[in-house]
Amino acid sequence: MLKVLVSACLMGRRVRYDGRTKTVEDGALDRWRAEGRLVVHCPEIAGGLAVPRPPAEIEPGADADAVLDGRARILTPDRVDVSDHFVSGARSALATAQAHGAVMAILKESSPSCGSLEVYDGTFEGRKVPGAGVTARLLAERGVAVFNEHQIAEAVAHLERLEGSAEPGGS
Repeated sequence: MLKVLVSACLMGRRVRYDGRTKTVEDGALDRWRAEGRLVVHCPEIAGGLAVPRPPAEIEPGADADAVLDGRARILTPDRVDVSDHFVSGARSALATAQAHGAVMAILKESSPSCGSLEVYDGTFEGRKVPGAGVTARLLAERGVAVFNEHQIAEAVAHLERLEGSAEPGGS
């Protein structure tokens, strides 16, 4: 059975920087949980960050690739560099996905870890820019399909395609 890595905050765990959740109620997630497909993970906690903690954003003008390569930072509003925690958490998420055979992930959009289409712009003024967080980027780079909480229907279709192609005689 193919597994799905999922952000812990989307599953009701209080792991976000502000100690809250971003629980997603969805029949597909409920079904996958019942089937034992879900691998729940928070890269920020795995990277050593506490709850609660200051918010953090990729510095202005930079992207996840630059952070992963050590050319840019993830900072708090007080300009504390928390990049190592985020990079460590991204590596932990990848290791967890690989250990459990997760072929895809559903991650929290806009996070400097988990955003897949957009992240905050680094100014702490609530503006978002196109781009990915470090975990989403690393997973995608290593062949794990990444979706956000607004793309569950697409994730379901992707998993069905993968399972269909894994059957004998499947294409």
